[in-house]
Amino acid sequence: MSFALHRNLLKRPPRAVRGDGAHLIDSAGKRYFDASGGAAVSCLGHSHPAIIEAIQKQVEKLPYAHTSFFTTDVLEELAETLVTGAPGMSKVLLLSGGSEAVEAALKLSRQYFLESGEPQRHLFIARRQSYHGNTLGALAVGGNEWRRESFRPLLVDGHHIAPCFEYRERNTEETQKDYCERVALELEDKIEELGAENVAAFVAETVVGATAGAVVAIPGYFSRIREICDRYGIHLILDEVMCGTGRTGSMMAYQQEQIEPDIVTMAKGLAAGYQPVGALLCTRKIVETLRNNSGYFQHGHTFMGHATAVAAALAAQQVIRDENLLDNVARRGKQIKTQLRKAFANHPYVGDVRGRGMFIGVEFVQDRQSKKPFDPALKLHNKIQAQAMDDGLLCYGMGGTIDGRRGDHILLAPPYNLDDRGQEELVEKLIAAVNLPW
Repeated sequence: MSFALHRNLLKRPPRAVRGDGAHLIDSAGKRYFDASGGAAVSCLGHSHPAIIEAIQKQVEKLPYAHTSFFTTDVLEELAETLVTGAPGMSKVLLLSGGSEAVEAALKLSRQYFLESGEPQRHLFIARRQSYHGNTLGALAVGGNEWRRESFRPLLVDGHHIAPCFEYRERNTEETQKDYCERVALELEDKIEELGAENVAAFVAETVVGATAGAVVAIPGYFSRIREICDRYGIHLILDEVMCGTGRTGSMMAYQQEQIEPDIVTMAKGLAAGYQPVGALLCTRKIVETLRNNSGYFQHGHTFMGHATAVAAALAAQQVIRDENLLDNVARRGKQIKTQLRKAFANHPYVGDVRGRGMFIGVEFVQDRQSKKPFDPALKLHNKIQAQAMDDGLLCYGMGGTIDGRRGDHILLAPPYNLDDRGQEELVEKLIAAVNLPW
C-alpha cells in the first residue's frame, strides 16, 4: 500500500532507486535510458560528481537563508552567470520552478505598467497549443486546452492566437515568408481587437515544448513579433522553461532568433534536476521603472533563492561551460534528427521529425499525405511511451498535438553530455519501439 498521491491513481509507477549517468535504475534492477530527462530536466544525467559535491558543500555551509533578510554568495554568483549569458537582460529573480517563474513574469509586467503610468494594461496574449505552467495564472495565459478545461471557471481571461506551426498550419499555396507574415499579423489583429492600451504582454515559448512537440518557429517570425510588440508598447515575454538553458544549443534559445525579449523565464535544466530551481530575467528598463517608483517588486515565495538549490544550479552551469557541452548539444542533436528521419523515411505513421539541438519531437499520423491524426481514443502516444519504457527507454509522450485533443507525438530531451554509446542506445531503442506493429 502506498500513501502517496501518485499522478495516476489506477496504477503505481516503478520505484526509482538510483541514477547512473544517463540511466535510471528501479528497485528490480532494471535500467532505463533517460532520453527525455523526465520533462527536459536532467540535462547532465543523474550522478554528476561536481554537482553532488557542490550541494554537499553548500548544505554544510548554509542550506537556506530567507531572501527578505539575506542574499548569499551563491545567489550573487549564479545571478551574474545567468545575466552574463542572456543578452539584453539586467537582473534575475531566482525561484523554485517554471510555473513560479511565469507567474512572476506576468506580475512583473503588470506592475511595470502600473508604475509607468499605464494602469489599464492588464491583458496577456499567448498562442494556442502553448504551455506556460500549471498554476492558475500560468494556466490562464497558456493555450493547452486539455490542462485548462477542468479549471476554466477559476482562470482569468487569456487571449490566444495561432502558433507558428509550419508542419500543421502552413497552407500549401503559401510561401514560408507569406506564412510567417500571416501568423505574426494575428498578434497585431488581436492587440487591436482588445485595444492596444489594454494589453500588457505577448507570451510565447521560443521553441514550443511538450504541448506540440519541439516546434521551432520559421525564420523571421520572432523578429516580426518583436517589431509588433515594440510598435504597440507591449512586453515580449519568452518562456524558455523547457527549451532554454542550453537545450537548443545556445544558452538562451532566443539567441538563435536574433532578438531580445523584455522578460524571459527558465527552469527545468537550470539545475539539471539536482534541485528545483527556476528563474526570471528582465531588462534594465523594467528594473529602473520599479526602482524609481515603488522601489520593490511586489512578489515573493518562501523558497526563492534557496541557497542549496542555487548552489546546484551554479554547479550545473559551470559544468555546461567547462565541458563545452553546448557544442555537443548542437552537433548530436543534428545527428539524432538525421538518424531518425532516415530510419522513419518510409514509415507510414511518422509524419514529422523536428526540433533544435537536443530538443526533438516525433509526430505520428494515420496518413502521411493528408497528415490525418489517429483517433484520440487510441492514445497512441501512451502506447509508444509504454513500449519504449518496457524496452528500457524513457521518452515523453503527449496527445493533443494539433488542438489539445487530436494528434500524438513524443518528445526527446537527452542529456547534454550524451556520448556515442548513449546516442546509439537512444536511437536504436526508439526505432524499435516505433517500428512495432500498431
